[in-house]
Amino acid sequence: MTRAPGRIGTFAAAFGATRLAYGQLRRRPPGNPHNWQRTNHTGRPVLLQAGPATAFGAAAAVLPAAPAAALAVAAAAVCGRYDDLRGDHRRGFRAHLAALRDGEVTSGAVKLFGVGAASLLAGALLKEKPVDKVLAGVVIAGTAHLVNLVDVRPGRAGLTVLALGAPGLLRGSLAAAPMGAAAAVLGDDLGEVAMLGDTGAHALGAAVGGAVAAGNGRLGLAAHAAGLVAAAVWGERRTRGE
Repeated sequence: MTRAPGRIGTFAAAFGATRLAYGQLRRRPPGNPHNWQRTNHTGRPVLLQAGPATAFGAAAAVLPAAPAAALAVAAAAVCGRYDDLRGDHRRGFRAHLAALRDGEVTSGAVKLFGVGAASLLAGALLKEKPVDKVLAGVVIAGTAHLVNLVDVRPGRAGLTVLALGAPGLLRGSLAAAPMGAAAAVLGDDLGEVAMLGDTGAHALGAAVGGAVAAGNGRLGLAAHAAGLVAAAVWGERRTRGE
């Protein structure tokens, strides 16, 4: 019972910070306004402000308890935003690595190495033993990739974050941060007013992964890491049409 206020407070902080940032970004979008607009899978125009807003809300709520996790969230958001602005038609790790071998640094490669490096650093700060550090990094990066992988229809990424984060509430309050941030914009996401984009999907995924990493021991980390690697392999094969 004594830990419940921490969960509620973290959820409320993330929800409030996200709504505040979302409103401000919609009123005064920085830079070129066209950079904040996209056309979704049904051809409807949607706004991208939800992505940076959720990243801000999740990072702000996580920061007091786990600065390392907040670092991973921020890095994932930056890499995701770069992909939102510079992304191309290529999908899957193999395509981006092939381009890198040819001397082209794609937005996907930036995400792969940027999110991966930040996740490993966060894992190293969250855990003490070398094996645990690596496993934690894999969990954070893998969860960021998983949430982005399912973000193909309105609301799917946000609902996935809520589903993945809920069990983590039994282990502490960190999981409440991405849940609160996702909930703050879920209505607009489902209503096809806004979308999380790579910015929000990667940031929220990294936040969930950070909560998983912080709340689990070696066996739990290994189980999560194995599941996430399997999901990444499945996603890669699906991307290539196998």
